This record gives sequence, C-alpha cells and structure tokens, in this order.
Amino acid sequence: MSTDYQQAREALGLRLRELRLNAPGGRLTGSELARALGWPPSKVSKLELGKQTAAPVDLRAWSDALGQPEAYDELKARLAGFESQIRSWKRQLSGGHRPVQDAHNAAQAEAKLLRAWESSWVVGILQTPDYARAILTRFADLHNSRHDIETGVRARMKRRDLLYAPGRRYRIIMSEAVLRALVCSPSVLAAQLSHLSGIIGLDTVELGIVPFAASLKLPPGSGFWIYDDHHAVTETWHSELWIDDAESVATYLRVWRTLRESAVFGAEAQNLINAAQRALIAR
Repeated sequence: MSTDYQQAREALGLRLRELRLNAPGGRLTGSELARALGWPPSKVSKLELGKQTAAPVDLRAWSDALGQPEAYDELKARLAGFESQIRSWKRQLSGGHRPVQDAHNAAQAEAKLLRAWESSWVVGILQTPDYARAILTRFADLHNSRHDIETGVRARMKRRDLLYAPGRRYRIIMSEAVLRALVCSPSVLAAQLSHLSGIIGLDTVELGIVPFAASLKLPPGSGFWIYDDHHAVTETWHSELWIDDAESVATYLRVWRTLRESAVFGAEAQNLINAAQRALIAR
C-alpha cells in the first residue's frame, strides 16, 4: 500500500476518532460506539487507527450513531479522495462486475486519445464475449466475488462500440505472449485471434504487437491505459491504481513510447497473429 494512501487512511481515522470524542450527546468510548453500531470493538479500533478502509455505509452509520449526520458528506469526500487512486478489487467487486465495467466504459467514453500496453491478456475493448467471459470468471474465482459474469460481459461488450465512434483514437500495443496465453480454451482463443485480425486496418485503432524476439529497452511489466495524457490506470492482483498526477502519467507515457519502439504493425502484426493461429491448430 502506498505511503500516501496509508497516510490518507490514517487521517480519516483521526477524523472519525475526533467525531467520537466530540459527540453532541457526550463522548463515547470505542466499545460503547461498537455496541451502538452492532460491530465488534476491533472494527472501531481498526478504522480509527487507519488499519482498515471504511466503506461508505460505515461512515454513514458512524456519523448517525454519534448524532452528527451532517459529517457524512465530509467523511465520504475524504474516502473518495484517496480511493480514487487505489481501488481494491475486493471492495470494487463486492457490488459485482458490472459496476467495474461501467466505470471503465465511462472513463474511455470521455477520452479522445487512448493508449494501452498489455503483456498478459487481450485488452478488454478488443475481447470477444467468450474471451471476456473466461477472464471475468477467473478473476471472480480469484477474489471470491459475485459471479455476475454475464452482466459483466454485456457491460464490457458495450465498450467495443467506442472503437467506431468518430473523433476517438486507440493506440494499443500488446506482447506476442498475449496471442499465445491459454487463459481460455483453445477454441475461444482461436476466435479471439480471428477478431484481432479484423481489428488491424480499422481507422480508429493502431494495433501493434511486440514479438518474442524483439529487443526491449524496458521489461514488459504490467499492463496499463493512458487517457488523453491526463491519467493512467494500471492493475495489480489486489487493486486498480488510477493515477492523475502529471509526473507519474508522464512516466507511463515514456514507458508506452519505449515499448512501442519494439512493436510491429500492419502486415507484420498480422503475421504474428497468423502464427499464433497455426500453433493452435497444430496442438
């Protein structure tokens, strides 16, 4: 967890403690507040010490129990301020896959120039329904989240409409490893590769592939998106990072441009896709 994130969480905890100690009806101990809320005392302690991230419903209950409902908006704003940077998968997926997909759809719809790098799987906007279904199922299993896979797939497929919207440009580069990774069944991967073939030549998309044999100036690292040079989004196993400070976004831009130097496009990219298709047939 980043230092900035933890400091913000601790600051929220201090504010929660301040509200408890200055309740209009008289200060409450942590145990008294826990009993009033029906929580274990350890939850009050963890929230105040910044060892646990509050949910909005926790903040509402806290402010109401202390007779300070007007404090909720302030607390929620504090929470949104640091959660906009680091969004844990556990918390995001507690509401299912569709809200996560909708958030990405909205972010991409607002941007005009979108750059992406991916080294592990086909980027969401280029996925077929079956490929998306396989990816979302694996992540639902990993995070023990709701299996609302079909609503998540439908939401992700809406994103593909953006590829054909006028005035929007996608510059996507992926590792050749993406073309070979069996994160789905061979038949699903074969259909996905055929779909990628159809993307090459689309006037709104520049699709590049970094071959296995390419010389790299940087290790591939994790995948990421950059929206209009203003913010970047990347994923870890436990969370998504939404980054909007100029210096960090500039770093992601340098990484993307450096990796792009190793990519091939057009007919050369098509040849790599064809080779991956032949390898599947030969299995």
